[in-house]
Amino acid sequence: MRMIEQDQENDDSTEVTWEDQQKINSFSKLNARMKGFEAKLEEAKQEKEALDDLSTELELADEDDSVLYKIGETYVHLPLPRALKRLEKDQADLDARLSKISESSQQCETEMKQLKVALYAKFGSAINLDE
Repeated sequence: MRMIEQDQENDDSTEVTWEDQQKINSFSKLNARMKGFEAKLEEAKQEKEALDDLSTELELADEDDSVLYKIGETYVHLPLPRALKRLEKDQADLDARLSKISESSQQCETEMKQLKVALYAKFGSAINLDE
């Protein structure tokens, strides 16, 4: 444990107004949403990696073979050309989902930065908005 110097002690004279509390609440909600976006982004990246691996495997398959392709929770036998078309569609859908998640995450991060600036300007070291 370390002692805080007298001049470094928090000055409790700063009053928290209703608007300040709303900003703090908004920051908290955005922070929780950001963590959700990060989890979704990680899941989507793993799915993209799996689709890329599948694409490599399908390049090595014979044209005449049918392929087990996962649709939802079920595996279905598909002819190779149809499986390749399905794979392209799934990759395009995943890329669109990844860009939407990234865009939402960046917007959330921008709003959080604005709130951080406002809250740190008023409360200084009396508030901690970092992880």
